[in-house]
Amino acid sequence: MRLSTYVLPVSSFAIAGVLSIVAAGFAVTLVEDASEAAVTEQFQTAGLTWASVDATGLQVYLFGTAPTEAARFRALSNAGQVVDAARVIDQMDVVDTQDLAPPKFSMEILRNDSGVSLIGLVPKGAKHDEMVSRMGRIVGKENVADLMETAEHAVPEGWDAAMRFALEALTRLPRSKISVEPARVHVTAMADSEDERIKTEAALLKAVPETVRVELAISAPRPVITPFTLRYVIEEAGGSFDVCSADTDQARQRILDAADAAQGRIRGTECRVGLGVPTKRWAEAAELSIAALDTLGGGTVTMTDTEISMIVPEGTDQDLFDQTVGELENGLPPVFDLTAVLPETPAANDDGPPEFVATLSPEGQVLLRGRVSSEMTRQTAESYAKAAFASGAVRTTARVDENLPGGWPVRVLAAIEALSYLANGAVTVTPDEVRITGRTGSEGASAAMAALMTEKLGERAEFIIDVEYVEALDPLAALPTPEECLSRIETVLGDRKLSFEPGSNTLDAAGKDILDDIAEVLGGCGQINLEIAGHTDSQGRESMNLELSQARADAILTELRNRRVLTSTFRAKGYGETQPIESNDTEEGREANRRIEFRLQQVETEDEGESELENTEESVEEDGASGTEDAADE
Repeated sequence: MRLSTYVLPVSSFAIAGVLSIVAAGFAVTLVEDASEAAVTEQFQTAGLTWASVDATGLQVYLFGTAPTEAARFRALSNAGQVVDAARVIDQMDVVDTQDLAPPKFSMEILRNDSGVSLIGLVPKGAKHDEMVSRMGRIVGKENVADLMETAEHAVPEGWDAAMRFALEALTRLPRSKISVEPARVHVTAMADSEDERIKTEAALLKAVPETVRVELAISAPRPVITPFTLRYVIEEAGGSFDVCSADTDQARQRILDAADAAQGRIRGTECRVGLGVPTKRWAEAAELSIAALDTLGGGTVTMTDTEISMIVPEGTDQDLFDQTVGELENGLPPVFDLTAVLPETPAANDDGPPEFVATLSPEGQVLLRGRVSSEMTRQTAESYAKAAFASGAVRTTARVDENLPGGWPVRVLAAIEALSYLANGAVTVTPDEVRITGRTGSEGASAAMAALMTEKLGERAEFIIDVEYVEALDPLAALPTPEECLSRIETVLGDRKLSFEPGSNTLDAAGKDILDDIAEVLGGCGQINLEIAGHTDSQGRESMNLELSQARADAILTELRNRRVLTSTFRAKGYGETQPIESNDTEEGREANRRIEFRLQQVETEDEGESELENTEESVEEDGASGTEDAADE
C-alpha cells in the first residue's frame, strides 16, 4: 500500500509532462504556420513575389534574391508589419548591379564686377586646383567663390579642352556667364561696345579647340552716334550710302528699303543702329529725302541731326526741282530744316570768269566741281585729292574747258593741297584770285596756307584766306593730360594683371591682351614722359632679381613699340626687390611686390640742381610673374 502512494503522484506528473510537451509542440507548429502564412500573404499583397518565408520556432527567415537594395529593405519592412521585427532573420541576396554610370560633370562660371562664382560638379584633382588658382590671378583670390563639388572619377573626353577655352573666355569677358560641359561651352556675355564685341568674338573663335562645340551669345550696348548722320548718293552706277545711322532695327530696315526702292545699293549696305537720334521720325525723314533724290534723278542728300542738305546735278529741270523740293519741305517732320541746291549750268558760249571749287564737308566728303583745262588735269586732280583724303570720300563733277587761262592746273592742285589744312570748308579758284574759307583745328594753318599759295602761285598772286581756328577741332588741344592718360590706363586694367611666363621676360597670352588695351590708350595720349618700372619680391638673389625686373620692363617697352606706340619719351627701369609695397614674409605680400608700374616722369629744372627724371607718386601697379618660379629658375 505504501508503493501505491508514490506511484500515483509520479504517474500524474509524468502524464502532465508528456501532455505539456505535446501541447507545446502543437503550439510551436501553430505559431510557425501562422507566422509563415501571415508574412507570405503580406508579401503577396505587396507584390514581393520573389521573396520566400520559412518559420522555425519564433524566428522567421526571409529568402530570395531582391532586384535592388531598395526591394530588399521593402521586404524587411513588410515582414516587420506582420511579426515582431526582432524575430525576422534576413537571408536575402541582391542582384549584382553593373558598374555605376559616370557622373555628369558640368560647371557654371559667373563673372561680374564683384568677382567670380563657380558652381557645379567637376573631376577632383590637381587640374581643378590649378583652374581655381588661375581664376584667382584673373580677379584676385579673395574674389573667387568656389561652390563646386568634386568627384574622384576619370576625366571625360573633351573636358580639359572645354575648360581651357572657358578660361580664355573668362579672361576676355569681365561680365559673363560661361557654361561648361565635356566638349561643349556656352558663353553669354556683355561687351563694352559693338567694336569690342566684334573683336572679342573674332579672338574667341580663333581660340576654339577642334574638339569643342562653342556657342557665343555676346551682346553690346548701342553706341552713341553724334552727330546722327546719313548721306545717300545717286550716281550713274546706282545709289550708295557713304554713312547711315538709325535709332532702331525697324528704322534701319525702313531706310534700307527706301534705298532699294530708289536706285538700289551698290555698296555701304550697312546702317549703324545707335543712340542719339534727334527725333523718333528720323526714318520717315530719310525715306522722304531718298525718294525725292530719286525723283530728281541723282545727287546727294546729307542728314546731320536735324539739318538736311540736298545737292542735285547741274542741268536738272528747274520746275521739277522746285516741285520736288517743295513737296519734300511740306512732308518733312517740323523739326527738320532743308537746304536744297541746284547748281547753275553755265551757258555753252559763256565767256565769263571760270572757276574751280573744292569743298570738304564736316563728314570728310570731298567734292571737286567747276572747270579744268584738260582730261589729264581732271584725272590728276582727282588722284591728288584721293591721296590727300580718303579715296572713297572724293567725288568729281568738274568739266573740261580748254579755254582756261594759263597756269590753271597749278592753281587747281594748290587749291586741293590748301583744302587739306581745313577741317571743313572750300577753296575757290578764279582767274583773278584763290579764296580759302572754312574752319581748321590747326593754329598755324592760315600761315601755312599763305606760304603754300606764295610758293605755288608766286609772290604777286592774289589769294584770300578766311579761315577760323576752332580749338575743339585741334587734335593736340583735345589730347588728354598725362594724368588723364594714367587714369585711363588704370580704368582699362581694372582688376586684371600683367603676367609673364614663369621666370622669364615673355608676356603670357593674357598679358599680351592686356597690353593691347594699354597700347590703345597710349596711342591717343600723344607724347608723355612715362616710366615703366619693374619690381620683384625678395625670393632669390638680389642681382638676379634686379636683372629680371629690368628685362621685364624692357620687354614691356618693346611690346608697346611693336604696337606702334610712340615711346621716345618712355623709359624702362628695373628696381628688383628694393621697393616693396608689402611684406615679403607672406605669399600675398610677395605676390603684390611682383609687379609692373606705369609712372609719370617730371624733368627737374636746372635751378633745382638736378637733371635726372623723377617719378611721380601716382602709378598703376600690375602683377608680374611668380617670384617662386623666379627663385626656382635661378
